[in-house]
Parts: sequence; structure tokens; C-alpha cells
Amino acid sequence: MSVSWELSEGLATLTIDRQDALNALNFDLIDSIARMIDEIGASEARGLIITGAGGKAFCAGADIKELMGRGLMAQKRGAETGQAAFARIAALEIPSLALINGFAFGGGLEMALACTFRMAVPTAKMGLPEIKLGLIPGYGGTQRLPRLIGEGRALEMILTGRTADAEEAQRIGLVNRLTTTDDPVAEARGFLAEVTRYGLPAVAFAKAAVTRALDLPVTEGLKVEADLSTLAYRTEDAAEGLAAFVEKRKPAFKDL
Repeated sequence: MSVSWELSEGLATLTIDRQDALNALNFDLIDSIARMIDEIGASEARGLIITGAGGKAFCAGADIKELMGRGLMAQKRGAETGQAAFARIAALEIPSLALINGFAFGGGLEMALACTFRMAVPTAKMGLPEIKLGLIPGYGGTQRLPRLIGEGRALEMILTGRTADAEEAQRIGLVNRLTTTDDPVAEARGFLAEVTRYGLPAVAFAKAAVTRALDLPVTEGLKVEADLSTLAYRTEDAAEGLAAFVEKRKPAFKDL
């Protein structure tokens, strides 16, 4: 199978394994990713790591040969299929992290952009090179990249199709952290552990408050924050967290 996932100590790891094609995406693979994201969302996973098999690529983008010779509506449905699959990642209540362990181009970077966080190995390269083929990103890149790094930087990357190395990606906010050891997966798990050690209801509310408000004026976003903050106060975890603070002890969250 070209993609698989496993659950270990509360964290799910989804691995793309088409090493002969630098883990490039075809439509069967995209369908499998969408299905597995649904499975992970319904599982007991507290966080998700997405990565590519081998040491060369996270995901080198779409399978170009599969995109050739398709009719107008087939191309549109293809874009919508990719968008829907990656929207599933973005919609997860649990935090997700793309471990970019090599090339992340086109659809590969767009998949990483759908994650909550991105971590890259120092040798990683990433970009949206569609313009070089007379195309534009179609799996969410034109929407998520400017929201992450700003309109000007996003337009430069999209309109030139240039590649950013890991150091630049971190500097401009495209990735959160660079790995510093020979075990990137362990570092990714450690990163997510910083988030998932807290109660999942509060994590989900905070994630939703940020992402839902991105498309709203600040005044409306503040209303979203107030609503979700109020709901957070009604959880058992909140009662436990407040009591633990007063009693000067470590809280024992139950995700309730």
C-alpha cells in the first residue's frame, strides 16, 4: 500500500510510501489519504504526524503524467478532490504536524500547509512550482500559503515557483521548527507531546478559535473566541485545571 497509518502512545503517524516516485500524489493515493484521515479522526489519536517514507521526499507533488490529457471538468473535479482531502486534515480537532523530511513541492507542500504545524529536516526543500508548467496551485496553496506567511511572500513563491530551503522556510514562518537530531520522527512526536499533554477539548476549542476567525473581521473573530472560551469553561478538564492551580498540583486531564 502506498499510504498507511499507525497509532502509538496516543499519536497517529500517516506515512506516504511511493519512494520510486518521490512519494508523489496520484488520485488513488489522495482518496486513500482522505479515508485514513477520517479513520484517524474517529480513533483515539491525540495528534497526527504526516511524513514521507525514505530520506528524499516528504511528497514531491502531483503525479504529472496522471494530469495530462484530462478534460476541463475532470481537471476541476481533480482539484476539488485534492482540496477536499486536505480540508479533512485541516478540520481535524486534534493537532496535526507535517514532518517534511525532504522535498515538499506542489501538492506535497499544500498537504503540509493543511496541517496545524510543520517541522522540517535541515536539508528539506519546498515550493509551489506549478507556474513553471503554465499552471497554478490547485489543492489549497493559493489560499493557505498567504494566510501563513503573508500575501507578499506567498505571491513571490507562487509567481516565481522558486524553491525555499529549510532555513528560509523557518525564517518566514512556513515551518515552525527544524529538526536537530538524527531521529526526526522522535522530535516530531516530542513537539506534538507539548500540545497533546493538555486536555483535548481545550486544544480543539483553541484551534477552532484561531482557524475560524481567520476569514472574519476582528470584531466577529472575538465573538467566536468568546463563545468557544465559554464552552471551554464548561468542561470537566477546565474545572480540574483551575482546581489544580489553586491546590498547586499538576492537573489530571481526562479529555472531558
